[in-house]
Amino acid sequence: MSDENRPDESPSPTAPEQASSAENAPPADPAPAAAASEPARHESPADKFRREVESKQGSLDDFENEEELWAGGYSAKAMIGSWFLLVVVTVALTIAAIMMPQLTFPIALGIIAVLWVIVGLWYASRRLGFHYQLTTQRFIHQIGILTRRTDRIEVIDIDDVSYSQGPVERALGVGTIVITSSDRTHPELKMIGIEKVQEVAGLIDDVRRKERRKRSLHIEAI
Repeated sequence: MSDENRPDESPSPTAPEQASSAENAPPADPAPAAAASEPARHESPADKFRREVESKQGSLDDFENEEELWAGGYSAKAMIGSWFLLVVVTVALTIAAIMMPQLTFPIALGIIAVLWVIVGLWYASRRLGFHYQLTTQRFIHQIGILTRRTDRIEVIDIDDVSYSQGPVERALGVGTIVITSSDRTHPELKMIGIEKVQEVAGLIDDVRRKERRKRSLHIEAI
């Protein structure tokens, strides 16, 4: 038989030879895997912290819906002393007009009317000119009658809450609340003539402490 028609009798590679060729094969390029893990390996602590803050910021804003806890203003009880003094002056002027010929009744009545108008306007300016509102996140105070200015203090920025009462105010349950905060516009805010002053001051302080604990726990979680 001729060599051209003779079948190919070259030996097929044996199992040891296949294993040897597999061992001698060039290793796979690890560059893609290293490139994939490179951003995570080279991420700085600042970038990681910023990423964590951004991921948790939405949950912090939606952690609690803002709710109104208290709203009020200047109480009429805070001017009971002024009303009482005005009544005494009115009675005294009336008696003086009856007993003293020099002080006629029309003059006394005119003086009494002017005094009542002054005190009434004073009360109206305080009653209508100051309004306060406390929510779970902010303290809002409004000042003015014809023109009104509204300012807001974040509850977490409030540093201290105190109140004071005079003898008559203690008997009537009214007083003045002083709020000290890190707010640059109103570092110290005085709320005069507040009814149930002890309860209101305690409520503001409780909300302040609760908000600070909530924020501190969130920062620790980050």
